[in-house]
Amino acid sequence: MEVLLSWDKALFLWLNALGAPYFDWFWMMMTHRASNILIYFGLWLFYGFKYSWKTAAYLLLFSGLLILCTDQLTNLFKVQVGRLRPCYDEEIKMLVRLVKPSCGGRYSFFSGHASNSFALALYFGLIFKESYRFLLPILLFIAFLIAYSRVYIGVHFPLDIFVGAVAGSLIGLGFFHLWNYFKLRFLS
Repeated sequence: MEVLLSWDKALFLWLNALGAPYFDWFWMMMTHRASNILIYFGLWLFYGFKYSWKTAAYLLLFSGLLILCTDQLTNLFKVQVGRLRPCYDEEIKMLVRLVKPSCGGRYSFFSGHASNSFALALYFGLIFKESYRFLLPILLFIAFLIAYSRVYIGVHFPLDIFVGAVAGSLIGLGFFHLWNYFKLRFLS
């Protein structure tokens, strides 16, 4: 485990050092919660106009529950695992290129931004897959950018975002199946 964590720190330092001040604005925009909110609020509006507002109301409820699940699972892991963010890690904190004004909470494993982004990407991408096949890869790419932004700005290790992406993807897939069951059972 120590070898894995050592490689993770080395990879973080290499990726974080690739940053350049003229790109900081882009990665700060990607890491901002509004990036996810605007995309998925827009998709929710589109769903309401295309299908029905009653169904869209339930979609919004399920989306809120999805975020609640990913956030709570992330917080549980952060407290139980207790891995410090790179900007708090005494061994490397002087080498971290911290782009945002503050480091944030103390713990980093696993990334809430990554888990939320991938959960929403899979959930919405699969809901729209029949009519809009191109949407899922685009949403997954945006989720990747949001997750990577956390390494770029200096607040998460690569392993944090990888595990967050996997956990979020599993939750998104689970919620997609719950949504389908609910829709067939109660909205058909």
